[in-house]
Amino acid sequence: MLRVDHGEVQGIGFPMQHDSSSEAESEEQVPISDSVESELVGSDDSGEMSDGGEESPDEEEPQAEPTPEEQIADWRERAIRAAADLENFRKRMEREKREARRYANQALLEELLPVLDNFQMGLQAASADAESMIYRGMEMVKKQLDEFLSRQGVEEIPAEGIVFDPAVHEAVSQEECGDVEEGMILRVVRGGYRMSERLLRPANVVVAKMPEIEEAEEELKEDG
Repeated sequence: MLRVDHGEVQGIGFPMQHDSSSEAESEEQVPISDSVESELVGSDDSGEMSDGGEESPDEEEPQAEPTPEEQIADWRERAIRAAADLENFRKRMEREKREARRYANQALLEELLPVLDNFQMGLQAASADAESMIYRGMEMVKKQLDEFLSRQGVEEIPAEGIVFDPAVHEAVSQEECGDVEEGMILRVVRGGYRMSERLLRPANVVVAKMPEIEEAEEELKEDG
């Protein structure tokens, strides 16, 4: 049996080659320099930018001063107009004053008319005894009232026996009457009065109209 002495065993080592190569890549940086030139375009002398607006139109030439002769004529015309306006104003004021004096008592007279109506009714009732002192006294008062109204420019509106006028008459009723033409006033219910050109109260009247038989005959004639 063989014995083997253990000795140091020197192994053959295989050299291991480790290739660690570090490659350094050098990058070249190219510097980029951008140079921008600022240019002022269309700048005026004051350094402001032009807005491209249109030029302002030329101002109108001032009018020539009027000559002294023209000024005199203008002032003369103004003076004539002012004088005419003043004269018209004076005439209008005088006319209004006359009308104010003329119609100053209009309201009083309108209030007096109903009293006059009642007095006339009493006078008519007293006329049954024309020889009585009451009737004669009332006639004297009636005469004084008529004179007073006349001085105030008041007159009674004529009515009975004339054609109806809607401007001064007021119809309270109509009656058939064959003897009187249609539209004529048969009688006065209440008298009317006017003061100069103003109407104080219209006259209340009864107006005649054509009878129904005659009216039917007239319609038949027109249809035939």
